[in-house]
Amino acid sequence: MVRTQATQAREEPSTCAENDNMQVVQIPSLKDNYIYLIKDAETGTTGIVDPAEAAPVLKYLTNQGEPKVDFILNTHHHHDHVGGNEELKRNLSCQIIGAEADKHRIPGIDITVREGSTFAFGAQDVHVFETPGHTSGHICYWFPASKSLFVGDTLFALGCGRLFEGTAEQMWDSLNKLMRLPRDTMVYCAHEYTQANSRFAVHVDGTNEALLNRKKEIEAKRKNGIATVPFLLGEDMDTNPFLRPFDTNIRVAMGMSKDQTDAKVFAAVRKSKDVFAG
Repeated sequence: MVRTQATQAREEPSTCAENDNMQVVQIPSLKDNYIYLIKDAETGTTGIVDPAEAAPVLKYLTNQGEPKVDFILNTHHHHDHVGGNEELKRNLSCQIIGAEADKHRIPGIDITVREGSTFAFGAQDVHVFETPGHTSGHICYWFPASKSLFVGDTLFALGCGRLFEGTAEQMWDSLNKLMRLPRDTMVYCAHEYTQANSRFAVHVDGTNEALLNRKKEIEAKRKNGIATVPFLLGEDMDTNPFLRPFDTNIRVAMGMSKDQTDAKVFAAVRKSKDVFAG
């Protein structure tokens, strides 16, 4: 069972989830990034997911008296996800894991992975999914034992990543891949975008009671400086318009007929969000 804890966004690092297999510490970075420090409960194996910068990670480790880190896990090559790679590697002598397809764009990479790859993180197995869309080489890391999913910029709470290198069809396929995981999966994305995403979500799906209730909860959390990440995959599947292009109300909002494919409706939702000013 995952035990989540409310964390103060944009302030100090804090434990955001803990279960019998893994502890996850959320480290705010830059304007709205989250870096994750993950520790296997049985072995103490420690990793850093998407270090936008090194300083807040090194400060936290020093304050905790725990300078040991074994791995850096990168989801994609954007600087706000790999900016701390080389400094952390110099200071911590850790190994950097990233996508085979992005090995030329991941600073300091040591270990490459691809779709279907698995590797040991302490006593846990980690499964790799290729999730192109936001970038061509984007990957996600799935820890089945702790039901933890690190998605980078593929999936956000009530949103998804912009399509910088991939197509809408690729992104829809990538999101479908993630939606096959258990509904009680805890999702760790890399940005605090949820409040802005909620405004768009109700714009296109305003009769969804679960969404309206979630928006109220999000607003209350943000008013008090509380992070909205991590979040449950199942809750997002019920409320995130990017995961629900099959829904009749969303299709009506997009002006799409029932004979249009989910991928085409998804593309319309993504395009609408790109120009949404609400």
